[in-house]
Parts: sequence; structure tokens; C-alpha cells
Amino acid sequence: MNFLYKIKSMKIKFSSIIFALTILIIIISTTYSYTDHYKNFKKIEMNVYRNGEIIGFSNYEFINNGNILEVLNTTEFKVIVLGVKLFSIKSISKEIYENDQLIEFNSKTLQNKKNKFVSLNFDKELDYFKIVGSSYEGAANKNNVVGNWWNHKILTANSQISPLSGSIKKQKVTFISKETINIGDESLEVEHFKLKSTDQNLKPDKKLDFDIWYNREKNIIFKVEYNRLGKWEYIVKNYQ
Repeated sequence: MNFLYKIKSMKIKFSSIIFALTILIIIISTTYSYTDHYKNFKKIEMNVYRNGEIIGFSNYEFINNGNILEVLNTTEFKVIVLGVKLFSIKSISKEIYENDQLIEFNSKTLQNKKNKFVSLNFDKELDYFKIVGSSYEGAANKNNVVGNWWNHKILTANSQISPLSGSIKKQKVTFISKETINIGDESLEVEHFKLKSTDQNLKPDKKLDFDIWYNREKNIIFKVEYNRLGKWEYIVKNYQ
């Protein structure tokens, strides 16, 4: 009886060790592999479509320097109907990451002749973000993600910071299905996700409601789609 008890105890301990090692591997992978996904990237270029027509672009440039990653973005598009400009955006931004932690983000945007901006800095002593933006000024949890489409971390975040105004919105991301899509000459195996706001008190035009197609092998969000006064799409046209 004692011998059998010892065997069972050894099995339980061994299982516990395996379980602990598995959790540790997952934690290490999550902690150290994120910005490494982009260490060999130079750029991701996306076309912006409205109702199937190209109206502009959103391009990202990656600069890697050891444990520092800089991501530069330029976004421009405009909607013209019957010769009248209904909506336009011109935006530039810069994100800086150190050892996988966002430490600085700055953006300037002209939206329909209205200036918007974000100045974000990570306070290492207090361990949170300090944000001064056109829609929000104050502190924010360091786990927030800037809502830019180069960053697949947005698919695991509970909230995001607007890259235009600094406002913070809580979100829920749901896996829909595995699919095959064609982007240019490539046929890609992707995972389809739905990203939505969790705050139902937001005005309809302020709510997050996106369909996102992500290729895990290349670590690229290849397509984003949403509906707001028409069907909008961000689709990768080039990456290096």
C-alpha cells in the first residue's frame, strides 16, 4: 500500500512540475517574443478603401536599434462625393518601445481641419502612462495598446488608446474562424477576429467595431474592415 501511495504521489508531483513548466514557457514566450516579431521588419504599407475604392494609405516604418523599436506612421485619406470633400485625415505618429514596453508615443493629426494630438510617456517609477491628448489627459494602465494596425498585440489587449486623440476605450476580441484570403498575389491562411467596445454607453460613432484578419506565421494584420457611413477597409499592399 505504501509503495503504491508513493508511486501515485510521484505521478502527481511530476504532473505538477510539467504543468508549472508549461505555464512558465508560455509566460516567457509572451514576455520576450513580442517586439522580436518585428525586429526584421522595415515597413508595412496599407491601402485605405471606402466602398471598394482606394482613398488613401496608412504606412508604417520600423527602426530597430538593439532593445529599442521605433514605429513611424503616416496616414492620409479623404472622402470626396460629387466633388465635395466630406471627410479627410492627415496624421503622423511615432511609437518607441524599450524591452517590449511602450515608453513614448506622439501623434499630430488634422481631421476635417480640426487639430488632434497625443503625447504619451511611460513613467518608470510610477509604472503607468502619462497622457496629454486632445480628448484625454491623465494616467493610464501600462497594458493599454495604441490602436494602430501594425500591432497584433491589439488582439490580446483589454483596452486601447486612440492614436489620434489619446482617449481610452475598453474592448473585447473574439475569435471567429480560420480562413483563407487573397491579398495581391498571396493566398494566406488567417485568423478572423471581431474587436468591439465593451462600453455600451458610447455613442454609435465612438464604438469600436472591427473585423480583423491576422496571419500568425508572418505576424501581420493583413486586413481590417468596419462600417461607418460606408464600408471601410485597411488592406496590406506591401511589407518588408
